[in-house]
Amino acid sequence: MPGPHVIRGSVVLPEAELAWRFSRSSGPGGQHVNTSDSRVELLFDLAATKALPQVWKERALERLAGRLVDGVVTVRASEHRSQWRNREMALVRLASLLAEATAPPPKPRRATKIPKGINERRLREKKARSETKRGRTGRDW
Repeated sequence: MPGPHVIRGSVVLPEAELAWRFSRSSGPGGQHVNTSDSRVELLFDLAATKALPQVWKERALERLAGRLVDGVVTVRASEHRSQWRNREMALVRLASLLAEATAPPPKPRRATKIPKGINERRLREKKARSETKRGRTGRDW
């Protein structure tokens, strides 16, 4: 796979910590599909990695707890007929998954107070609209 696979900033996925498994992919493909192992499974040991800073690692382990099996995250790709393109797809998926899982939590929302004048104007307009609609009724029969 060409080039380093950047998670975020200067942190990259080390090629040595990636484990690959290949199997036969389902779906169309003709006679060739019965003989080639084009489906790709990419395994990354998140619990034992030294590539991620400790804070990122803890955050990712917490957020990906449902996807982990013994601290290992698995990504599958079988959309393409070529094993090479499926490998690229799996790497991209893993990098984006880790980028999302290691992202810092969003800043807490600060409650804002509606200015008094805006609220009064809203109530005034609401009352005027109500009067307009009340004037449309024909109760003078």
